[in-house]
Amino acid sequence: MIRYLPALLLPLLGACSSAPETPPAAAAAPATTLQTPVAQQPGLHGQLLGVASGADVDLALLAVDLRGRPQQLLGQVRLRGDGEPLPFHLPFVSDMPPAGQRLELRGRVSQSGRLVQRLPARTIANLNDQDLGQLQLVPAP
Repeated sequence: MIRYLPALLLPLLGACSSAPETPPAAAAAPATTLQTPVAQQPGLHGQLLGVASGADVDLALLAVDLRGRPQQLLGQVRLRGDGEPLPFHLPFVSDMPPAGQRLELRGRVSQSGRLVQRLPARTIANLNDQDLGQLQLVPAP
């Protein structure tokens, strides 16, 4: 009987070592996405036109001084282009910048670590939730 014990245990050990199978219905179930509070915050939104597929986009809302130098970052978002008009939502801190500063939306697009496009600085009149529409990018100098 002891001679046959390894032959009897071998199928049992093989069954224990295999990973459990995932049912096909569970594997095909779509992933659900949770709504983040960031998307519900007030911010600037619109579409960027002309972003190349795979390009990295950085948008920032800045408080700048009279010479155009950034003084305070009020909001920032990073996106990746897909060759289509790129929708964006840039939430911002609702603190008002100090007197004597204006608000500007600035953007830059890089591909493979090289600056290829930019968004000309756009003055933002006030900090409220607003749709900026379609914004055209220009080639970087």
